[in-house]
Amino acid sequence: MLEVRDLQVAYGQAPALWGVSFDLREHELLCVVGPNGAGKTTLINTLAGMLRAHAGRIVLDGRDITTLPPYRFCEAGVAIVPEGRRLFGSMSVLENLEIGSLLAAAKARRADSLGAVLGLFPVLKEKLGQAAGELSGGQQQMLAIGRALMARPRLLLLDEPSLGLSPLIVNEMFGAIRRVNDEGTAVLLVEQNVSMALRVAQRAYVLEHGRMVAEGTPDELMQRDEVRRAYLGV
Repeated sequence: MLEVRDLQVAYGQAPALWGVSFDLREHELLCVVGPNGAGKTTLINTLAGMLRAHAGRIVLDGRDITTLPPYRFCEAGVAIVPEGRRLFGSMSVLENLEIGSLLAAAKARRADSLGAVLGLFPVLKEKLGQAAGELSGGQQQMLAIGRALMARPRLLLLDEPSLGLSPLIVNEMFGAIRRVNDEGTAVLLVEQNVSMALRVAQRAYVLEHGRMVAEGTPDELMQRDEVRRAYLGV
């Protein structure tokens, strides 16, 4: 479904990603883990079209989308849940959700999408008229995921969805992410919470200093001593 080949991204003269290559299969839940500053957010933002690659290719369903403008990434079926959520705090929960379905194809099925999002996150149903900025951190993260799902993406990009949340909410959040994937949406998840990410993913890559340094199934990575020492503290 998604093929990334020799991706290079830099901020001015400072390289952030070096020759990154990986594949994401149809309907797969893939995670990219690594320490803070490894380049995970840069990777996600580049795959969403928000940053321009300096070199390499991003191919979705056989189509090279590397140089498309950001809104074309969304039209191609890519939606992002950015780090920090980036909600419109003074707008209502419902208005934030509706913003996610502005493309014609998504707008035509807005009612169906809204029902699916509220089924996934029932607490939002009680708060549709409330300002997004008044929600708890966990509820805001649910709203950010829901807004992305309103676009009816084929590929959902998630940037650190567990950041700043309590363990109980994190478990609930990852359960919802797994449900989204089970229902057919491919998911690319970048996370510092390695233990939780490996628990839900089907395959994983390790990103360090802008390079992919390991890949495999969660079980395979858990058996590698260097991964366990660096990321799991064992």
